[in-house]
Amino acid sequence: MAAAAGSTAATSTTSTESAQQAIGYPTLFLLVLIGALVPVIPTGALVSSAAVVAFHQTAPFALALVFVTASLAAFLGDAALYWLGRRGLRSKNGSRWLEAIRARAPEERLEQAQEKLAEHGVAVLVLSRLVPAGRIPVMLACLLAEWPLRRFARGNGPACLAWAATYQVIAILGGSLFPEPWEGVVAAVGLTVVISVAPSAWRRVRAAG
Repeated sequence: MAAAAGSTAATSTTSTESAQQAIGYPTLFLLVLIGALVPVIPTGALVSSAAVVAFHQTAPFALALVFVTASLAAFLGDAALYWLGRRGLRSKNGSRWLEAIRARAPEERLEQAQEKLAEHGVAVLVLSRLVPAGRIPVMLACLLAEWPLRRFARGNGPACLAWAATYQVIAILGGSLFPEPWEGVVAAVGLTVVISVAPSAWRRVRAAG
């Protein structure tokens, strides 16, 4: 009887996890893709939350699937936004996509991105994905330097892989500290928010001083 009950519970758990995966991975992909195109969605927190849930699952390769889904969605979203930005540069009237990119790249940060891009080339793309609010200024610098999409994509691929891996590590650290997935999700989201706002808060403190 106990063995049968255990088998039933395991089957129920597996079915629940399968249902979560069938809904969760496409949702994660779509949200990260949209977040890359419209940078107002906290995609890092999304990846960390999904990774915490995957960490607590018994399904094999759950974390690997989160990693592949997030990095692929980020790569495709960045490539689409860059393509739209290049179209805006070639257009006489510009485009709302190009203006949106410009609006999120303050002049000071754009100048820094252009200097670093001139010095280090493709390597700057990898770092830009790991620095909060660093992606858009570097992307605009690549656009103004008239990088073709292929060259941008060649550097952005490793950048998206490193980005997804970083937020998964944050999730694993948070998830391993708590027995319940929701506790790990809260911890991971809180940590990603702190990481995101810390640089801008520091700049404001320095400016005020």
